[in-house]
Amino acid sequence: MTTIGVKSEVYLEKAKKLAAYFAEDAVERDKLGGTPKKQKDQIRESGLLNLLIPEEFGGEGQHWSTALEIVREFSKTDAALGHLFGYHSLFVSDIQIKGTKEQQAFFYPQSVQQNAFWGNSSNPLNESLLGKRQGKSYLLNGTKAFSSGSPDSQYLWLSFNDAVTGQYMNGVIPTKKPGISVRDNWNAIGQRQTGSGKVDFKNVELEEHEIIDDFVKNPTPFSTLGPSLSQLILTNVFIGSAFGAMAEAKKYTTSKTRPWLTAGVEKASHDPGILRKYGELWIQAKAASVLADEAAKLLDQVWEKEKELTEEERGELAVSVATANVFSGKAALDVTSSIFEVMGARSVNNEYGYDRFWRNVRTHTLHNPAEYKLRNIGNWVLNEQYPTPNPYA
Repeated sequence: MTTIGVKSEVYLEKAKKLAAYFAEDAVERDKLGGTPKKQKDQIRESGLLNLLIPEEFGGEGQHWSTALEIVREFSKTDAALGHLFGYHSLFVSDIQIKGTKEQQAFFYPQSVQQNAFWGNSSNPLNESLLGKRQGKSYLLNGTKAFSSGSPDSQYLWLSFNDAVTGQYMNGVIPTKKPGISVRDNWNAIGQRQTGSGKVDFKNVELEEHEIIDDFVKNPTPFSTLGPSLSQLILTNVFIGSAFGAMAEAKKYTTSKTRPWLTAGVEKASHDPGILRKYGELWIQAKAASVLADEAAKLLDQVWEKEKELTEEERGELAVSVATANVFSGKAALDVTSSIFEVMGARSVNNEYGYDRFWRNVRTHTLHNPAEYKLRNIGNWVLNEQYPTPNPYA
């Protein structure tokens, strides 16, 4: 990606070793679904979960570009684990974006001490979780869907609506708090081990220090960065999936694929049509990675400004991220479906599990429709208007 320091290389080496471990049973685990407990514990033990927590609170204080490179590395072999690590990074960082310094000082040291995994229950389009004010706390009742990373997590980043005013709110809460029931019932065609099912809340007390409302009381451009972070995480899931699919296809093509009878060559790896197709796939994945790296570099610069961030700087990042996200989504969909053309008919055998790359990308490219990101980009190109901040832009 962008220029990486010596210390960052240490984290990336850890990620590469973990990715090799994840690859050993990625196909089997994808078929099973559920929670990758063993693999999540390996990530815990690596110390990578503390990557973005500031050093003053016991974390590693690393750049977002490093975290995104790790998302990409994990996604080459297991997009679900890339997603889980990326979203953990997002929810940990949400405290810095939307919370107070006091809340950082409270939650971050605990998270570091526990090597905690953060999940979420914060789908902003789902307003079925309501909070009723009780003095300085809230009593939560309802259900949230698409709660990625909620199984086997220590903390949940959540969103809810005030039962009286309808105000959109956030909070952080221990997953094992009484009244919380995590339903590990995610059953989609892709990202099958992300634990993106439902979480039920029954008379759950959200205490005063767990209520994240500084972004409501003191809104800033910095407090609206969450959607850009989320989109850039998924961008790197797409790119990792594309490169991972090509790596698997290369192994198959060079060892098992037979040249077509009229190709006039002895090896499939010498077939002109196959060579051309690999060239096309590589160009798409590489172009996507360049756009994503450019956005990551800009994110690192923006992140340093925190509350001093301007609307224009936030807007520049939003356009850069949307550009990378749309292109990488399309590129990854093409790459992960086209690999079968360079492997041949036998590669569709279910034992190989090559379809998981496409299924994972297809599942996530629907998360935030490209159509509306394209309109935002077009409005910026034609009318010089930055995207209006909302939960998805």
